[in-house]
Amino acid sequence: MYSLLIAVIYLAFIGLGLPDSLLGSAWPKMITELDSPLSYAGIVSTIIALGTIVSSLLSDRLTLKLGAGKVTLISVGITAAALFGFSLSTSFVWLCVLAVPYGLGAGAVDAALNNYVALHYSSRYMSWLHCFWGVGATVGPYIMGYAISADKGWRFGYASVACIQAIIVAFLFFSLPLWKNRRAEEKGVEEAPIGIKDALKIKGVKPILLAFFAYCGAETTAGLWASSYLVIGKGVSVEIAAGFASLFYLGITAGRFIIGFFADRVGDKNMIRLGTAVMALGLALVLSPMDNNEFALAGLTVIGFGAAPVYPAIIHATPKNFGKENSHAIVGIQMASAYCGSVIAPPLFGIIAQKIGMGLYPYYLVLFVLLMFVMTECVNKTCTKQPKHKPLL
Repeated sequence: MYSLLIAVIYLAFIGLGLPDSLLGSAWPKMITELDSPLSYAGIVSTIIALGTIVSSLLSDRLTLKLGAGKVTLISVGITAAALFGFSLSTSFVWLCVLAVPYGLGAGAVDAALNNYVALHYSSRYMSWLHCFWGVGATVGPYIMGYAISADKGWRFGYASVACIQAIIVAFLFFSLPLWKNRRAEEKGVEEAPIGIKDALKIKGVKPILLAFFAYCGAETTAGLWASSYLVIGKGVSVEIAAGFASLFYLGITAGRFIIGFFADRVGDKNMIRLGTAVMALGLALVLSPMDNNEFALAGLTVIGFGAAPVYPAIIHATPKNFGKENSHAIVGIQMASAYCGSVIAPPLFGIIAQKIGMGLYPYYLVLFVLLMFVMTECVNKTCTKQPKHKPLL
């Protein structure tokens, strides 16, 4: 039965990833219909991000009150409704309004499912969970691309993804008994939410939040500015740059699938170290003084592959580092910190690149990767000194 439940959870995570790239894929067409400036996409994405941060911080109370199954069901339902609303929007204002429930739904399901898998399944399943998010994030733009190329329009693209989300809601509804049986087994483990203030007082929590901020800052910056760096900084053609920039995300998705087969044997702590080392190797290739651009192109793929195990391993280690009774709150705060890194780091580099130069791209990433490594090692030492929990990070 638990195998069936993890399949439903994977399906929900595909649904979580599906809409993530829709706005960027559809925006060039949307601005014409909605009569909006090109830059307004940033406003919509920021509202979505703020919603995910808020719901991540509230996920502790919601999950303990309703259970992970109901939270996931309601959240995916809200997201599906918001996406359907996107397909009907006639103005930029309506996009902003609908971005609020979309962000709230996405953040709640992200935190709930991550914590649930961390509590009940081994490290390999966590790695595969985030691999399936990558599947959704990859398929989403293809759906939108087909809708636009077939002259069905961006509205059809959003409506199609909303329908897929509705189907996932149906699967989640019929799977509720599986969640209830699992929750009955853990009755008494977590009686009440500990709150953000109390969670932050636990040793090691603040460093892990900084590590998460740094990781997501590095990942999103690497992906967003990869093509621009290759074209402006390395003189690579736009077509080649776009292709290799996409390989960064392919490296993350494929890496999480492959790593899942040996993640349990290596352990979360060593997976993070291994991933950091591979990311450092990729950055070294990008920074290579050789005139041959193949090093920089290959380096981006290597960085993506190195990034693959870090996020899942940090999340999976949370219950054993800080206690099962605290994991709901801490995972939610970690999600919020991750979203903050994704929102702040890329535009900050954009400002730096505009003022100083695109050549700082790899050095900027080095700073974030170094911060991530230092903070995770700090957590290792802190949690090792706590005899209450066996450390995995």
